[in-house]
Amino acid sequence: MVQKEFVTEVQLAPLAKKFREAAGKNRAEAARELRVSRPSIIHAEEFPEKSLFKLRKRLIEQYSDYRITGPIFILERKRINSQKKS
Repeated sequence: MVQKEFVTEVQLAPLAKKFREAAGKNRAEAARELRVSRPSIIHAEEFPEKSLFKLRKRLIEQYSDYRITGPIFILERKRINSQKKS
């Protein structure tokens, strides 16, 4: 059975760091392998408020057996009154 877990974009930052470290890679090695700068890796792992979804996704998919699908947003139709007041 495929295991799925819903996480927020903010939760991806510590996961990226956790999987990189579990793979035995330091930040410089990860930066080389992903062809980004070392500061980019630091920002992706340490600053979850920064919008670095694509890099976090690459880190997690490179160093774990997980695949990320998302981000997921739900669009719901607003209720509309059937009669407009004049």
